[in-house]
Amino acid sequence: MDRLANIQIRIEPELARMNGIIRESLKSDNELMDAVVSNYLLTKGKQIRPIMVILSAKFFGDVNNHVLHAGAALEMLHNASLIHDDVVDESALRRGMATINSQWGNHMAVLVGDFFVSNALSAGISTGNLAIITALSDLGKELSIGEVDQICNVREHRFDEENYISMIRKKTASLFRNCVKMGAEAVGVSEKEYKDLVHYGELLGLCFQIRDDIFDYFSNSQIGKPTGNDLKEGKVTLPLLHALEEAPQSVSNNIKEILRKGDLTEKEIQDLIEFAKEYGGIEYAYKKMRDFQEEAQKYLDNYPASEWKDTFQLLFDYIISRDK
Repeated sequence: MDRLANIQIRIEPELARMNGIIRESLKSDNELMDAVVSNYLLTKGKQIRPIMVILSAKFFGDVNNHVLHAGAALEMLHNASLIHDDVVDESALRRGMATINSQWGNHMAVLVGDFFVSNALSAGISTGNLAIITALSDLGKELSIGEVDQICNVREHRFDEENYISMIRKKTASLFRNCVKMGAEAVGVSEKEYKDLVHYGELLGLCFQIRDDIFDYFSNSQIGKPTGNDLKEGKVTLPLLHALEEAPQSVSNNIKEILRKGDLTEKEIQDLIEFAKEYGGIEYAYKKMRDFQEEAQKYLDNYPASEWKDTFQLLFDYIISRDK
């Protein structure tokens, strides 16, 4: 049994109830909307984010309906962002299935994404907890700014690690940070009690994105995007950023010129992938994740031993070692 399956089994009843809330929330009396949403929900993905909401609640107390609605809200907001991303990226597949935009067109996909957002807010409001509602609102803003930061990095050809980390902190780690916060808030824990676990969640989120970016440098049929897809879109991620720092300046300058030119050929993409590997970009990205995990562990060590503390450690191990 892999690490994620181990974790899912530990909270299987809570996950099932949460998914029931999502299905009920997204029902409508419009046949087309209902058909599109029902088809989309056939594949749930790994659901790591709502898993973290539930784990955070168990870490501090017992799972209640507010926890489940908070997890449902966060998962619907996350899926809304994926649906909209597929429109922007013109993606044909998501989790091995045809995307809404490829089946129904961009107009329908945007409307379905908006429908998910509205229902996420509704689920958040049902908790009656202003901190949870505020977290959802802040998260929506932060996700949008993170995506715009990424566009700016591409357009302005920013080739530095600091901008990259800042961008993924908003684009990805903000979700993980708020998972912990919402789970803890839903069981009535004070910010002073949960702040260290929030730091842990944020560092886990940074590693999630770095691991996701590493996938772009290898061929793997299990991954929902082709090799070099980020590079085709002009996204320069950590392995390549590090290689640009390590390579001789003349070589690095040539690579930067290729990236600035844009509209890369397949050969140029393969050359960039090999360049990143040759100058230690992959090894550096793994080292960065291990460093973040070590930093995160210091925050987790502030809490007493428990099954759920062990489960958070297991989740971090999974995030770094996952192959899809």
